[in-house]
Amino acid sequence: MSTTSPRPSRHDRSDGMPPWLPRAMMLALWLVTAFGLALWLFVRLQNLLMLLLISLFLALALEPAVNWLHRHQWPRGAATGAVMLLLLALIAAFVSLLGSMLLSQILAFASEVPAMARTALNWVNTTFDTSYSPTALLSELSNASGLLEQYASGIADNLWGAGTTVLALLFNTLTIALFTFYLCADGPRFRRVICSVLPPPTQREALRAWEIAISKTGGYLYSRALLAVVCAGAHYAVLFVLDVPFAFALALWMGVLSQFIPTIGTYIGGAAPVLVALVEGVWPAVWVLVFVVIYQQFENYLLQPRITAMTLDMHPAVAFGSVIAGVAVLGAPGALLALPVGASLQAFLGTYIRRYEVAEHYLLPADKKEGKAAPAAHRKGEAPAPDGHGESGDEPSSESQGEGGEPRS
Repeated sequence: MSTTSPRPSRHDRSDGMPPWLPRAMMLALWLVTAFGLALWLFVRLQNLLMLLLISLFLALALEPAVNWLHRHQWPRGAATGAVMLLLLALIAAFVSLLGSMLLSQILAFASEVPAMARTALNWVNTTFDTSYSPTALLSELSNASGLLEQYASGIADNLWGAGTTVLALLFNTLTIALFTFYLCADGPRFRRVICSVLPPPTQREALRAWEIAISKTGGYLYSRALLAVVCAGAHYAVLFVLDVPFAFALALWMGVLSQFIPTIGTYIGGAAPVLVALVEGVWPAVWVLVFVVIYQQFENYLLQPRITAMTLDMHPAVAFGSVIAGVAVLGAPGALLALPVGASLQAFLGTYIRRYEVAEHYLLPADKKEGKAAPAAHRKGEAPAPDGHGESGDEPSSESQGEGGEPRS
């Protein structure tokens, strides 16, 4: 009777391909393909994604005002339209005032060009012992017809490119306005759709994050607008007393630029009033510069902490770094989005970070703000209780049962 050795199973074979390898190779191939497709779509839709991000920021910023009107018996669509029209009117007034000031300055400069040219020509004749005359200079310039034609052709090309850029900017503006209107007017329905595909615990966290984003973004916009009004009013009073031309337009420019560019915006915006005042004389420019510096200190240490204490509790250095990071990542829109995004992220993380009592040490001197007891929610690592209505009347609370599978605590 012959005996045969047991046949080795396929798992014991040292030669051949492991059974899991083909499956792993197919999975890796699918992952690489999906990543490549997602990257291709991101590159193709980059402009649209940027417009959607800006629209979401504007919708979050406008929603507190829309919710307030909605609680006062306004239809949500009408409330959104009214708030957007008010914002559009303010932007149009700002642009028109600055445009009129810029046009007046250009016309004034153009009227001074002949006198400046004669003065420069006299200086050249006196310094270099020449005998150029305005008539001879104009004749020499007219003989260079080829250069003039080439320059005119370059201007025409630039005008065509500028017209194309203006049309693209107008289309992007209308697209942002449309997305902003729908995201704000249909905000409760949009959130309900998102929550309907999430489990109840995740729904609560998503609504909490959304509420923080609305609070911080809206608070950022409204607190900055209030600071801009105060800054513009103070600078208008000083420019009016010093009899500086275009006082209202310069004050408005100063107020807007100083508030939406943190830390250094006051000095960048103050350059224009100082330069315009310099045309009137040296002392008006000096007084304007002194007032810009004094007002910056007053705003940083007294006015801004009181207004933004409940909206954006961020250190100035952190805010400035956030703006630089936003510009590096998203360009010009990143400068606008950096502060509310950073404040929202800070508030959301602060809700879940557990805080401990700090030990006494000579490197940790007592501070008035730090000496106060931390809120119980922060000491225990719990979420703070809601502080009011939060959303509009038709938006279900994150702690109540509503339609579409809304969570109940």
